Amino acid sequence: MNGNIDGVVVTPLKRIPDERGAVYHMLRKDDSVFKQFGEVYFSIVHPGAIKAWHMHKLMTLNYAVVAGKIKMVLYDGRKDSKTKENIMEIFLGKDNYCLVTVPPGIVNGFKGLGKEDSIVVNCATHPHDPNEIKRIDPFTKDIPYNWDIRHG
Repeated sequence: MNGNIDGVVVTPLKRIPDERGAVYHMLRKDDSVFKQFGEVYFSIVHPGAIKAWHMHKLMTLNYAVVAGKIKMVLYDGRKDSKTKENIMEIFLGKDNYCLVTVPPGIVNGFKGLGKEDSIVVNCATHPHDPNEIKRIDPFTKDIPYNWDIRHG
């Protein structure tokens, strides 16, 4: 279930802590994954809350988690992809501070973990357009994924 998806890039990011706090790097215009700037927004995710599924037709997403922890899940529903129907899970937060670049056409969503709200940052290539996004029920049977915690 936990495989790679063609076009998805996970980039480790720098944190520079000192006695005053920390600087968290995210994305620069000279990074290899940077395409163009559309908008930056922050999404607050409560513990246990699921924000899924959605798929962008044009937009490339660049996600990082600056507070808390989430489980990000990606599903390749693209018809002509060599990784069609692959699912990718990535745990993002303080223990795994990274940038996840998600190309258009990849279904994605996330679930808040832990006991505190999480802050997800997205530096997207296009401004939000409700006609550009497809929203899908988080519990659809069309995507073979169960959001429940797996024990054992």
